[in-house]
Order: sequence, then C-alpha cells, then structure tokens
Amino acid sequence: MAVFLLLASIVIFACFAANKLTGKLGIPSLLAFIVLGMLFGSDGLFKIEFDDFSFAEQICSAALIFIMFYGGFGTNLKAAKAVAVPAVLLSSAGVIITAGLVGLFCHFVLKTGFAESFLIGSVISSTDAASVFSILRSKRLNLKYGTASMLELESGSNDPCAYMLTSVFIAVAQGSASGGKIAYMIFAQSVYGIVFGAAIAYISVWLMKKISFSADGFDTVLMVGIALIAYALPAMLGGNGYLSTYIVGIVLGSCKIKNKKNAVHFFDGFVGMLQMLIFFLLGILSFPSQLPHVALPALTIAVFLTLIARPVAVSLILTPFKCPFRQQLLVSWAGLRGAASIVFAIIVRQAVDTGNDIFHITFFIVLFSILLQGSLIPLFSKKLNMIDAGSDVMKTFNDYSDETTIKFIRFEVPSGHEWCEKALKDILLPPDTLAVLIVRNGEKLIPDGNTLLLKGDELILAAESSPELSGLSLSEIYIGKNHKYIGKKLCDIPKRENSLVIMINRGGHVVIPRGDTELAEGDTLVINKSS
Repeated sequence: MAVFLLLASIVIFACFAANKLTGKLGIPSLLAFIVLGMLFGSDGLFKIEFDDFSFAEQICSAALIFIMFYGGFGTNLKAAKAVAVPAVLLSSAGVIITAGLVGLFCHFVLKTGFAESFLIGSVISSTDAASVFSILRSKRLNLKYGTASMLELESGSNDPCAYMLTSVFIAVAQGSASGGKIAYMIFAQSVYGIVFGAAIAYISVWLMKKISFSADGFDTVLMVGIALIAYALPAMLGGNGYLSTYIVGIVLGSCKIKNKKNAVHFFDGFVGMLQMLIFFLLGILSFPSQLPHVALPALTIAVFLTLIARPVAVSLILTPFKCPFRQQLLVSWAGLRGAASIVFAIIVRQAVDTGNDIFHITFFIVLFSILLQGSLIPLFSKKLNMIDAGSDVMKTFNDYSDETTIKFIRFEVPSGHEWCEKALKDILLPPDTLAVLIVRNGEKLIPDGNTLLLKGDELILAAESSPELSGLSLSEIYIGKNHKYIGKKLCDIPKRENSLVIMINRGGHVVIPRGDTELAEGDTLVINKSS
C-alpha cells in the first residue's frame, strides 16, 4: 500500500513538473501527461506492466462524465450566443462529415474494410475540449469573431455525436445491426439523451435553488451526484449519457445558483486531476514499440484529417454564415484530437476484432494532433491576424474572473473636505478598511497614523470584498465599432428599470461613471441589475 501511494505521489509531482516545463516550451501540457504514462509503462523506463483495457475503459469513461459535465458548466452561453448555431452544427454535422470523409479515405485509399474504416473515422471525428481549453486559456488567445467561444462550445459538445457514431459502427462491425436497429440506436441516443438531459437539468436547478445546505461544499457534492445520474439514467435505456450530462452541465452553469464560484473552483481542480489521470493512464496503457508499425497509415490518416477532412467540414458549415476565410482556417487547424478519441478506440477494441490496431492508430493521431497542431495554434492565430486585443478569452468561461478577498478604493481628497489637514489616526474610516498608500504630487507615500492628508492627495484604501451579495447581478455591454452609444453621455442613454452603470472599463483603466461621462469606442460598461 505504501509503495503504491509513494508511486502515485511521484506521478502527480512529475505531472505538475511536466506542466510547468511544457508551459515554458509552448507545448500543450496534456501531451506531457501522455509521455509520462509512456515512460512509466511496459515499454518505458519504469516497466510497469499494465494492459487491462477493460479497467482503463471503465476509469476513462467515468472520468469523461465529469469532463463533459464541466465542459457544459463552464461554457458562458452569453459569450457564445452569437456563434452558438455554427458551433452546434460543427459539433453535430461537422462530426458526421469528418467521420464520413475519413471513413471513405480509409476504405478506398488505404483499402481498409468498410465497417473498420468508418470506426476509425468515428473515433477521431470529435475535437478535444481539454486540449482546446488548455491552449486558448494558458496562452490567453483572445480571438476575433467569437472564435474562442465557437471552438470551446464545439469541442465541449461534439463528443456525444462521435460516441453515437462509434456505437452505430460497432453494431455494424459486429454484424448484428439491421436498418431498423440502427435507426432505433440513433433515435435512442439522440432523443433519450436530450429528453433526460433537459428533465434532469430542470429538476437539478430547482433543487439547487430550493435546498439549504448545512455546510459549505454539500451543494458541490450534490452536483457530483447530478452529473452521475445524468449519465446513468439515459445510458440504461440506450440513450447518450454524455449528451445528457453535457446538457445538464450547460443549463446549471447558465443559471443563478448558490455558491457557483465554489463549484467552479472544485470542478476546476477535480476535472484537471481527471484529465491528468486519463492522459497518464492512456499513456501507460500504450506500447510505444507498436507505434512504428502503425506510423505510416496513422500519419496518412492524420494528414488527411488535418488538411482535408476537417477543413472541408468547417468550410461547408461556416461558409453559409459568411465567416471570414481566415477564421475558417484557424477553426480547421484548432480541431485537436484528444482523450475522448482514445477512449472510444478502447471501446472499439473491447467490442470488435479488427484487422488494424485501431487503438495505437488513434493514439498516434492524437499525439500528432496535440504536438503539431496544438503547438502551432498561437503562431497561426497571429499569422492569420486573428488576435483581438480588445477581448478576453477568459470571458468565454463562467465565473472567469480571478477573485480576491481584498479590494482597493482610490479617493482624491478635495479642497474643503473634512479629512483635509487631518492625521489618519483622527479620521473615522469605514469598518474593516485600511489606508495603504498616498499618492502626493506623483510621489508614493506609505502612511501611518500620524500622516496628514492634504488637498489633492490620492488615498488608496484596502477593504475586504464581500463574496456573496444578494440582489447584485452584474452584466457587461461592450461598446464596439459603430455602436449607437459612442459619443453619447450616460444621462442621454435610456435607463433600464432597476439597473445602474457602476463602472466603465476603458483601455484597462477603471472609470467611475457620472451622468456627463461620454462613452467611447472600446468601453465596457459594467451594469448592476437588481434580481
């Protein structure tokens, strides 16, 4: 037991060290976890014997439940609203087109059997949310035209469709699928997944709002149970549990529920650990000595997928929406393959005897995708002029802001103010507030109780922020190019009932608004609307 725990701790520390190293090298961190697994595996340096595909499938499938749930929970629907339709089409029709093109390529060019060809196409047809999220956020890739939201919504929601296609072609490969059975499978996967997801989401929102928990953290435990039941109920009836789980996650993430930030922090760490576990487990499960045997067909499929199948699918879907060509190029390149594809390949390996080693072919394709495509996404974004300096990719994620319990308030002492010419010790400051800095004629002074405040001093106060304020609901309006509010004063803008502009973010600086404050292009209005 002690040896096992020591080994587990070594692996965790190695993963974190690799995460830091890959961040400096500009390589996606998830690739490091796979490589670590390969080093610990049967063909690696540590020679740990592990080839239990059944156990790996169960662990990885369970982990995917929470990854899917959190993918939905973390998606900011307000940010994604403008690109929701093309993103959903990419995650459904795009997956089908990609799988079909790869299947045809494998069958007619590589001379693979029909069912096996489309099994390969199915397992690699979805993009990986963990890889996409990791790169966009770690590199702070603020992309134009809502591209970040489109990629995140697509990658977070396309695994259910790939899973459905994989299930269908497994049945075809087993020779037990009639036309009626396949039609029912598609119906059950889609309809049961959507219906159960919507019903469980509705009940879950009601529970989260109505139940009072006796201790902090119990609401997060309830969410874990919700994610599990969202998968299990439809799956027992042949429905798509991943689709149901994603729907529940996205509905809960979009609703005002208690302690949402606590849940975000918990799932952020929990899902991060699961991602490390999945990639490490898949690495240790692989046999690097087998990769040279599948290198040629796998590389051929990877190149076709990256340069032809994915771009064709993206072009067919985004062109009718008049998306710029450079946006289409970036969306095509950013279609990273990841853990879900390898997990689906394990499912195929357990269900069907195939002529080719689909697991290691998929493994090779994922390594190719994460290493080559993932590493070049930042460069391609710059070369295609897709970086948007006026946006923040973190806003595509619910509760994206880095919270701190300390807030700073700046106050300029005007002439005639009651604090003018008084020592700080003689001034009655608000409760739990501390004067931390005085800016006087450009010079910064660290004050003490005897420091006198003078006319024109800028007094910086530190105060504890309140983590939960009832009735406070913040939203943002971005004043983009040609916006109707540009040049207008706040007092001239129609005021919505029970709402107030409390702050303007202007070029990274905070402006406390007044009625005569004129709005300019690039301003972000922060609005409080009472709930």
